[in-house]
Amino acid sequence: MVVAPSSVLVGRRWEPWVGPRLMVTGVGGDLAAGEPVAVDGELRPASLRTRRGWVGGVIEADVVTRLGEASNPLLRIGNRLRHRVLGSLVGVSARPGGALVSGFLIGDTGGLEESDAEALRLAGLSHFVAVSGSNVALFLGAWWLAAGPLAWGPRRRAIAGLVGLAVFVVVTRWEPSVLRAATMAAIVLGGRLIGRVISPLTALARTVTALVVIDGGLVGDVGFQLSVVATAGILVGLPRWPARRPRWAWAPLAATLSAQTAVAPLLLIHFGTVPLFAPLTNLVCAPLVALATVLGGVGAVLGSHRLVASAAGVAGVVLDIARGAADLPQLGVTEVILGLGIGFLAVGVRWLRPLVAIAAVVVAAVAVAPPGLPDGPVVSFLDVGQGDAALLRGPSGEVILIDGGPDAALLRSHLRAAGVRRIDLLVITHLHADHTTGLLDLAVPVMRVWHAPQVGEGPPFDDVVDEQIRSGAEVGTPPVGTVGHIGSFTVEVVAPVRRYASPNDGSLVVWIEAGGASILFSGDIEAVAQVDLGALPADILKVPHQGAATSDLDWIRRSMPRIAVISVGDNDYGHPSPEVVAALEEGGAIVYRTDRDGTVTFRLDRLAPVAALPSPR
Repeated sequence: MVVAPSSVLVGRRWEPWVGPRLMVTGVGGDLAAGEPVAVDGELRPASLRTRRGWVGGVIEADVVTRLGEASNPLLRIGNRLRHRVLGSLVGVSARPGGALVSGFLIGDTGGLEESDAEALRLAGLSHFVAVSGSNVALFLGAWWLAAGPLAWGPRRRAIAGLVGLAVFVVVTRWEPSVLRAATMAAIVLGGRLIGRVISPLTALARTVTALVVIDGGLVGDVGFQLSVVATAGILVGLPRWPARRPRWAWAPLAATLSAQTAVAPLLLIHFGTVPLFAPLTNLVCAPLVALATVLGGVGAVLGSHRLVASAAGVAGVVLDIARGAADLPQLGVTEVILGLGIGFLAVGVRWLRPLVAIAAVVVAAVAVAPPGLPDGPVVSFLDVGQGDAALLRGPSGEVILIDGGPDAALLRSHLRAAGVRRIDLLVITHLHADHTTGLLDLAVPVMRVWHAPQVGEGPPFDDVVDEQIRSGAEVGTPPVGTVGHIGSFTVEVVAPVRRYASPNDGSLVVWIEAGGASILFSGDIEAVAQVDLGALPADILKVPHQGAATSDLDWIRRSMPRIAVISVGDNDYGHPSPEVVAALEEGGAIVYRTDRDGTVTFRLDRLAPVAALPSPR
């Protein structure tokens, strides 16, 4: 949190604080905006920009004591209302739908799983938890009803609405999208208060100008950019569909199409893709979100657990739709430009519209078709940045995943692109985060897990293992010599042959054969373990430890593969080592690097590179 100190304890005396605002880390407890607190901790100088502006230092807090409520009445009311909403959701907080209702009502998605947040984005539904215009409208309607006679008449309603908007901004913690929506509504209400009609586009222009003048940092905020551009798209695009019937279906569809068209360039810039089926998912989910928001809001105010539970149930349906839609195609730059060009051409040339409609149906049908199974055993060394992950798929649908890299969202995108719905065997070579973090919240069922004997040495390794145990997977550490048959793949555990001080040397090393070819997945073993393991020449070697200089060059030469793959990303460690790469190339190995070649895929029964593919980042 950010604090504006009033005084600081120097020795045994309190002295007035004349310095800048400070950031406080290590904050816990039930604290709210504007409340006085006492902070006991260590202050170090820093210059950081936060959403509340620049701070001149960071306090690493040992103890934070709440001293009372906020003195500002608006902050007090807003804090109490927010606390009531969050308190009403305690009974459903363990359900994914409960966390989503919190997002619908006050934009608080802290309880939402990362995979669900990603699914909402990939389905084009994340704007529902970025509190905006529709939330402001629902809140104002409820606020005016609660105000009763105080909101009778246009002027009283405008005054009550302006107060309500200030409270709503506090409740939702002044997120950029909230500031945009609330300021825009305030300008419209202010116009009514003085007897002037202000058009929505004028209100939007004045809102952006005012907010950027107050805080220029909003210009670079992605949420603010998307909120402004989507609103502009709706205001410009919606009037172009005036006569379409039935209105209840065409109005939300037109709004979604207009907003998606407007924000497509920003989505490409910030996220690299645009959800193809976002208009359809929004058309289906918009009424469900409205219903969940109303039920949750009324339930929170009345203290009705039944209504809140009903809201969580409806929100759960929205999550189910988002999870299913997350696997639907995403459009890249080329597809978006082509689609927009054809769309604008069809609008201008009437006789092209039937052809465009037919082509769109055909393209959509092809796009949603799941990826087919490979004709033979395939291995893909995934481009996951500075870390390791490899995916093996067979013609009968068998899937083996070895490690997950450092980025869970990136790994999930690889699995979606490959059409993976189930993992038959997950191998976790060792505990380091660049191999295990991507496996958190995997969102794909796993049948069996083999992991290194390193449980109890800390996260994220322990968290991944615990997560798989809870999900019902068969989890264990296989001894050396264990052999498993997964469809067309034969998997044998060849290391660790003993206990090691280094987690890298203690990596679980597996030898896999399929289609007449062999692969050695070496984890991050270093020179000590390599000497113990002995030479193991394979057709394909996953080079240990991102090709670091920790390898024994003699072991590399004696284990010389036909193909060597170095899974590596941008780094400051000097990976891969020029000496390791030179030893491989001098021995005749063909060397691939994921930082240079992208995801590298091989058909094992043909053992020729199928493709070097760009990572789906």
